[in-house]
Amino acid sequence: MAEFEKLALMVSDSAKAQEVAQEFQSLTDWVSPEDADTVVVVGGDGFMLQTLHAMLDHGNVKPVYGVNLGTVGFLMNRYRGADKVLQRLEKARGLAVAPLCMEATTQEGQVHTFCAINEVSLLRETRQTAKIEVTVDTKVRIKELVCDGVLVSTPAGSTAYNLSADGPILPLDSQLLALTPISAFRPRRWRGAILPDRSQIRFRVLESDKRPVSVVADQKEVRDIAEVSLAIARERELKLLFDPGHTLDERIVAEQFVV
Repeated sequence: MAEFEKLALMVSDSAKAQEVAQEFQSLTDWVSPEDADTVVVVGGDGFMLQTLHAMLDHGNVKPVYGVNLGTVGFLMNRYRGADKVLQRLEKARGLAVAPLCMEATTQEGQVHTFCAINEVSLLRETRQTAKIEVTVDTKVRIKELVCDGVLVSTPAGSTAYNLSADGPILPLDSQLLALTPISAFRPRRWRGAILPDRSQIRFRVLESDKRPVSVVADQKEVRDIAEVSLAIARERELKLLFDPGHTLDERIVAEQFVV
């Protein structure tokens, strides 16, 4: 297929991935990621996220096929030997994933913009609980959320930190976001919300001098924030490739039946 004529190879520096790196190197004449039409990523979920973020940062987004040689491999395909990867790639199915765009303003007025594929989380920096005002689409929904933190998750990230914080699992085609508190003290009975992914979400940190808060967009952190605004960035959509019958949406469904 023409789509896969120019392939780039990205291999994690983990010992497990490096053990089989030579097997992948000998499969074809690989090109640089900049010249490729598709990228094969060998490693784990962390390395996959790192690769996807590098694409977003450089505006060089390509379809990505992941081969799991990490721990969980939620965003990856199962490793079944390097020799069949090219044939599997020809049969792979694409899945579009839209990241969250975060604009965070610090107490000093500095503005930071990052994308998150999994989630954006606000976390208290000290022993003091955080106090956060929560606004959705210009309407203040919670005037004072007293908590260890709060996060907004995409469907792709709903089985990661969001699930650990007792947030809901979202089907990939649901067009929803999960707004999940982390150890909420007040409102004590609030367990979070499921929102349309067209929602504009804003967090404002209260009593920031006494109760400083940081924000993390996947792997990128900004400390001492005053305000965070979030929205889905459809214009920066990513494409992940999966083997038939082993897609991310099937894994998200399956995760709900793990006991």
